Amino acid sequence: MKVAIFFGSKSDSETMRKSADILKEFGVDYQAYIISAHRAGALLTKTIAQVEADGCEVIIAGAGLAAALPGVIASETVLPVIGVPLECINPGKSNGLAGLDSLFSIVQMPSQIPVATVGIGNAKNAAYLAVEILAIKYPELKQKLLDFRKRLADDVEKNGGLGVEL
Repeated sequence: MKVAIFFGSKSDSETMRKSADILKEFGVDYQAYIISAHRAGALLTKTIAQVEADGCEVIIAGAGLAAALPGVIASETVLPVIGVPLECINPGKSNGLAGLDSLFSIVQMPSQIPVATVGIGNAKNAAYLAVEILAIKYPELKQKLLDFRKRLADDVEKNGGLGVEL
């Protein structure tokens, strides 16, 4: 396992699955865990130690509301942690902050314990960033990333590029 994906609630599964899908696309091994930083701190600490022992190299952590999970994880490891701020939605209604509370919580980590942060709900970008981090060490992953970027550029050129008539 190269990446561990953490999130605090089963209700976040749909969003965080987007990270897993990207990692699968690039052939990156991962494991996902649903553990609340507030409700199961000891289990979280134990699991972080276990993923480190298992060779994990990057952690993606999605969290909503107070969004403590990415910061707590970062305080327990020196592995890179990528935070995904989540909009907390109860069935049929939002908490009214549209994920801004989560974004601010994750991006405002104290000095010396950083958490890389992507946009609200953007679990895909968290996975792309994890792939970029891993590509520093793994040449085959770097090549997959270069090929992916080439396809992106080719698609833009093929589907319009410059000189589009409106």
